[in-house]
Amino acid sequence: MMSWFKKASVLALSLALLTTAAVTVEAKSTLKGRVTINGSTALLPMTLQAKKEFEKLNPKVSIVASGKGSVTGPQSVSKGIADIGACDWDASVDVPGFKAFKGQVAHKVAVIPFAAVVNKNVTVSNLTTEQLQGIFTGKITNWKQVGGQDADIVVINRSFGSGTRVNFQLKALDGKETVKKDKNYKEVGSSGDMKTNVSTTPGAIGYIDLAYVNSDMKAVKINDVEPTTDNVINGKYKVWSYGYYMTKGQPTGATKAFIEYVQSKTFQEGSLKKMKFIPISAMK
Repeated sequence: MMSWFKKASVLALSLALLTTAAVTVEAKSTLKGRVTINGSTALLPMTLQAKKEFEKLNPKVSIVASGKGSVTGPQSVSKGIADIGACDWDASVDVPGFKAFKGQVAHKVAVIPFAAVVNKNVTVSNLTTEQLQGIFTGKITNWKQVGGQDADIVVINRSFGSGTRVNFQLKALDGKETVKKDKNYKEVGSSGDMKTNVSTTPGAIGYIDLAYVNSDMKAVKINDVEPTTDNVINGKYKVWSYGYYMTKGQPTGATKAFIEYVQSKTFQEGSLKKMKFIPISAMK
């Protein structure tokens, strides 16, 4: 049988281990605060996943995240109603169509691949840049004009201020402006709305980031290149952008800690990668 001395030693060691564990848990829980995030709906799935993980590690921090389009991110930061503005471009510098938001700092948090997507009843699986330009400018109006069935093309576009729209127009359409059409044209306000409309509208075409693509729609190749994370990394697929968290000056406290968690190897190589985003370190 174990001697009294040995029992006492084992008990002391167990108490020490429990104390150490308690200190570790307490160390994770000292951060306090509330972080409000608004902006990009393309980045929203990533933000919500990071919120879930970060709040579990830091139960005294509350994170409120919503998405209304990229331009609302830095706008909300400027107005002081958000601590972080999620945006699909670096809003601290001028980009086509948008002036820089002065005094804001851009933090890279993800690489976002975007895809042209069609309703699952559309038989076309590959489109050239010229064909996409024709479709989104209203010159091509029937799927038979690009090798598909005899059916009207219904264009689903994102509304002005969408970062997905900015990037798709620049990189998939080579800067061509989209033109409003009649009954076969519609604009939507978020990635979620795009997903719903393309999935439920026969003959529809739109565009969305890979995180939203599911079996109710089909991501088409562009110039014979499939929209995959591997093809973005190897340089074959060009329709992608960095995603940014914008802050008014350098962040502090819980805001700083949350951004650092999203940028950490743990999150970048874990949840972010599983959601069809690409770690920022993967791009050379």
